[in-house]
Amino acid sequence: MSERTPLLHYRLSTSVNESELRSPPTGQVPEEHLVSPRHRLSHSGQPKKLSTFFGVVIPTLLSMFSVVLFLRIGFLVGQSGLYQGIAMFIVAYFIISMTVLSVCAISTNGALDAGGAYYMISRALGPEFGGSIGIMFFLANVCACALYVLGLVEAIIATFGVPEDGALATSSYQVLPSGYWWSLLYATAIALLCLLVCMVGAHIYAKATFLIFLVVMFVLGTIFISFFAVHPRTILLPGFANSNPTVNATGPSTANFTGFKLETLLGNLWADYTGDYTTGNTMTFATVFAVMFNGCTGIMAGSNMSGDLKNPSYSIPRGTITAVIFTFIIYNLLSVLVACSCDRVLLQKDYSFLRDINIWNPFVTIGVYSSTLSAAMSNLIGASRILYALARDDLFGKVLFPAKRTSNSGNPWVSVLISWFLVQLVLFSGKLNTIASIVTIFFLLVYAAVDLACLALEWASAPNFRPTFRYFTWHTCVLGIVGCAVMMFLINAIYASASIAFMLLLLLLIHYLSPTSSWGYISQALIFHQVRKYLLMLDVRKDHVKFWRPQILLMISNPRSSVGLITFINDIKKSGLYVLGHVQLGDLNTLPSDPLQSQYASWLSLVDHLNIKAFVNLTLADSVRHGIQHLLFISGLGGMRPNTLVLGFYDDSVPKDKLSTSQLTDVSWPLQDLEQRPTPFHFASLRSSSGAANDDMYDGKVLRSEEYVAIIADAIKMLKNVVLARYFNSFDRAQALSASSSSPGKSFVYVDVWPVNLLRPDGTSYVDTCSLFLLQLACILNMVRSWRKATLRLFLCVEEGRSVRGLEEKLGQLLKELRIKAQIYPVPWDQQVALHWQRQSELEKRQSSQSPDAIKEEKKLRKDEEEDEDEYGNRFPSNSMRLSDDYLSAVNQLILDQAQPPPAVRFLYLPRPPADTRRYNSYLNQLELLTHDLGPTLLIHGVTPVITTDI
Repeated sequence: MSERTPLLHYRLSTSVNESELRSPPTGQVPEEHLVSPRHRLSHSGQPKKLSTFFGVVIPTLLSMFSVVLFLRIGFLVGQSGLYQGIAMFIVAYFIISMTVLSVCAISTNGALDAGGAYYMISRALGPEFGGSIGIMFFLANVCACALYVLGLVEAIIATFGVPEDGALATSSYQVLPSGYWWSLLYATAIALLCLLVCMVGAHIYAKATFLIFLVVMFVLGTIFISFFAVHPRTILLPGFANSNPTVNATGPSTANFTGFKLETLLGNLWADYTGDYTTGNTMTFATVFAVMFNGCTGIMAGSNMSGDLKNPSYSIPRGTITAVIFTFIIYNLLSVLVACSCDRVLLQKDYSFLRDINIWNPFVTIGVYSSTLSAAMSNLIGASRILYALARDDLFGKVLFPAKRTSNSGNPWVSVLISWFLVQLVLFSGKLNTIASIVTIFFLLVYAAVDLACLALEWASAPNFRPTFRYFTWHTCVLGIVGCAVMMFLINAIYASASIAFMLLLLLLIHYLSPTSSWGYISQALIFHQVRKYLLMLDVRKDHVKFWRPQILLMISNPRSSVGLITFINDIKKSGLYVLGHVQLGDLNTLPSDPLQSQYASWLSLVDHLNIKAFVNLTLADSVRHGIQHLLFISGLGGMRPNTLVLGFYDDSVPKDKLSTSQLTDVSWPLQDLEQRPTPFHFASLRSSSGAANDDMYDGKVLRSEEYVAIIADAIKMLKNVVLARYFNSFDRAQALSASSSSPGKSFVYVDVWPVNLLRPDGTSYVDTCSLFLLQLACILNMVRSWRKATLRLFLCVEEGRSVRGLEEKLGQLLKELRIKAQIYPVPWDQQVALHWQRQSELEKRQSSQSPDAIKEEKKLRKDEEEDEDEYGNRFPSNSMRLSDDYLSAVNQLILDQAQPPPAVRFLYLPRPPADTRRYNSYLNQLELLTHDLGPTLLIHGVTPVITTDI
């Protein structure tokens, strides 16, 4: 073997000894919803039959040994010395042992199907992470297979090839032609051999692997015997082996195998980093450690055989740990024997010295050939199984559809052919030393992902994560992730960064392309864990008005007519809780099952469709009023409970369907095919004729006007703020905000605010709790990005004889202290107030003609009403019996007259309902007259302080 052999394997070993990573499963990947794999049969009808030794120990041992066992030990000891060499092995095995613990934990947590690391990661972290890692795993195995094939070709040519440089052949066996095309021909032949084995099936591969294992173990035995049986000798170094000396010509031409000598051991204890004779690069601790680390990988070869094991949960942890311990002992024992018997020059200048000191030189050559061929087959069959698993999971749609095909015995022959074809393409590039490091980094990224999967499962604290292998903690997972990350950047920081970026790109691509999986998402478990923890920390006793935010319960009868209102309320929640509530009438005692469970999917699809941040809460009740009471009592959790109830207005308007199928076709669904779009929402059709209620709230057939007002009264009794929304059936936020002018920089979008109780003309205070709450909501709307350019117009109702300037300055100062930016418009309303007092005079005349008992009863009712209102913080009594329709119509016209240009939405003061339930209809009629034809309007009643001037 010429000096080219160590050069090849030195470079090769820095990246591809991960052949391990896909010792293949035999049949196709079964569905994940079936029973445990140990109870399933393969496609051939035969039970899984590989034992721990044949299915896990042998593949893992061969993958971890590979060519490093024969060609890297001398390099390690010669450069770093025995002390640092053993220290490197300890550190490297510590890193991989952390990952081994994660592999063992996941593999013993229930059913493990065929697919190895990809299956573990995808089922734990979800399709995005699993798919991106799976693609990288597949490409790494393809490139690694090609690297090993080329490595075997170079090793064969080094032994049997005719020298290209005109030098004389040093052996009669050097008869094979050499050159690029000849090398490609040899590589193609070897790849075809691997293809043939893989096409027959994994059972043939398992038998071949066992034979290779016997060969490697026999060669390893001869190496250990040679240290004791071979006499000291002088060895001619590479470069002096023929008449055309090359690299080593400037140094010593020979080195010594001394046998066991203390002097030799002392000379090899400490580090002596020099230049690598194959590349000319000066070695350091980091470069030597990176090369050595590749011999420690291959830990997943056994887990990748999970589809063919009798008992994966039993075999994987025991077999993998056994292989790791065995290789650790062999590597360290071999390092000690080398340090005791070979001088430093031999170790540094001849990486294939084990062949020269063996009792029969061809033994080591056979070991190199066998281990390299095993690695190539392992990577090819592993790549095909990864591709097949990806195709079965439909992560890439129809692109990988052909890879699903299998033979009668369950062998995915199409995936094998595709993998072989890609390997053949890579072989055309000749030498792959330029991508060797990135292949290693891909494998390390997979190991880190397995650690991350185990860490996520552990942190999520899910009850179903209870692996029988318990010798791990989240600390071991973190150490594994950190160790793999350090090694990635130690090998090549640029390639490591590029690999992570490539993984993230694939992750985003799969996130938008792949359909929703049924595997479960670990992110949901982690979010639940964290949310629960922080909800417990959210103490309602520590609430302060400075940090108040609206937490809204919006009651919806039929979402088809409520799209405008739902999107608008989403704008005023200010990062607070937003709940869409719905009451379905019914009695669970008379129903076979809960009818609400099947409706949640449609409601959640609605939330996604409208792109809002809201929860959904449905309830079953005998009446709408009782249902809303239930939701007000139980919605939310801990410190996150609704403090504001929003209802649609009760009127006769005909609702419009905003979720019709024709309108859904215009929705843009990013990166999805037409057939992947959501189906129309399964909500009831709207009534076609006018009834008694707006469908933003509830149909008149099931909700009477008295019950509607009673709901408002109930909410106020429960200290909930109330908002009534009218004319939002046709509200379109984009259209409302599109008002513009030819003058740049000017806003012609207005929000009108009337912070006075218009149903109480004898009281015009602007600083009660309800007015300030109304100002707060208007300000919150103005803080939203899309509404930021809107102008708040605050209307100040004034009567003759009052100082307009003084009131305006007073209100302006209040707004300044509250940090609310608004334009103040004084509005004279003497004519409207005159209509009110005219009505009062008529009432007084009528009362003077009543009997004393009737007058007494009237006063008692009014007193009870005022006391009831004072109790709940609103000091303006209702005037539902004393306001004329003429007055209300005049106030309505006053509001319309100020709307130049028309506002996008109006905020009006909502007085609380009267205490006398007999006046509910009159109260509702007053609200209807007040808001008639005003356009999108919010009637707002606040019961708690929500605004402060404190810092």
